[in-house]
Amino acid sequence: MSQTALNRIYITLSGLVVAFIVLPLAIIVWSSFFANRILTFPPSGYTLDWYRRAWEMDAFRDGFLVSMQTAAVATCISLALGIPASLAIVRYPFPGRDFIQTLLLSPMIVPGIVGGAALFIAFIELEVLFDAQIAGTVGGLLMAHSLIALPWTVRLVTASLTGADRSIEEAAASLGASPLVIFRRVTLPSIRSGVIAAALFSFVISFIDLEKSLFLVGPGRTTLQIALVNYLEWNLDSTVAAVATVQIFIIGALLIISDRYAKLSRVF
Repeated sequence: MSQTALNRIYITLSGLVVAFIVLPLAIIVWSSFFANRILTFPPSGYTLDWYRRAWEMDAFRDGFLVSMQTAAVATCISLALGIPASLAIVRYPFPGRDFIQTLLLSPMIVPGIVGGAALFIAFIELEVLFDAQIAGTVGGLLMAHSLIALPWTVRLVTASLTGADRSIEEAAASLGASPLVIFRRVTLPSIRSGVIAAALFSFVISFIDLEKSLFLVGPGRTTLQIALVNYLEWNLDSTVAAVATVQIFIIGALLIISDRYAKLSRVF
């Protein structure tokens, strides 16, 4: 088989994979404008009323705000813990380093529903031990979301640190710069792309999480994903598609902005 034929096969297969990924998203965006009272095809017309309806519903509006706040705080916590952890893993060999690195990445391996149930059981055991409520509180929810965001921070910042040039840091140290100054003025700018990518993916992973929130969210509070599941139990219209479309554009905008300043292709 000639090289030209192989290239055509490769391009065709790549196009099919991209279509397989993008087509469902395009259908969701399209269906969010259907005028049908019940989600059916073909549409009888098009309207923007589903977006207005979604925002007017307290469950979606409040769930969106809770998800945004939770994801923002979880991202900050994951960065505060993940950057020092990555520095220790890459720069300072110590016994058990490989085990700790594997342990930090374990939330990426465990299925979400299993992790949510395990965290809920662990929180209940801690409540019995310390006589303090954890499950169903804002603090418990933030701990859970920070836990699922932390592996992305460790993975991406570690990758950036591994590829960073240490000779610049050594030169700064030889000129009398303190470790804190070296980190702030040399190390952090050199891994900026990894930190921004870690913040982005930590935010997205927390924002779209369902399993941990389902087990740990408290009474009177709900995340956007739980609100979507509850709505789908009794309704089948384009309101859910409208909410999903907003999520798609938010995540897409974050990707574009981050790539503009951090060039995510250099990280992955």
